[in-house]
Amino acid sequence: MALRFIGIDPETGQQGSPTIWVDEEKQDLVLQGWKPDEELRAECAAFEAPGHAPGIPAHEAVVRIPARMVPMLREACDVAERTGF
Repeated sequence: MALRFIGIDPETGQQGSPTIWVDEEKQDLVLQGWKPDEELRAECAAFEAPGHAPGIPAHEAVVRIPARMVPMLREACDVAERTGF
């Protein structure tokens, strides 16, 4: 795996900061974020997208990424596209 570090939330200090990487081999965005509280998790689990069953599969997770990291997400998308996404 070739992870390329993009950025870390500058406002969360040294403990468990949301982080963004790009896996340049698989051309995926890799995100570390805060776990949602039960209310948000339940709301996400109840959401029904057209053509999909409601719920959060065991192999997936909901994470929170602060809006102040949008520029980093844009950069990660650009990197992924440049590496063949």
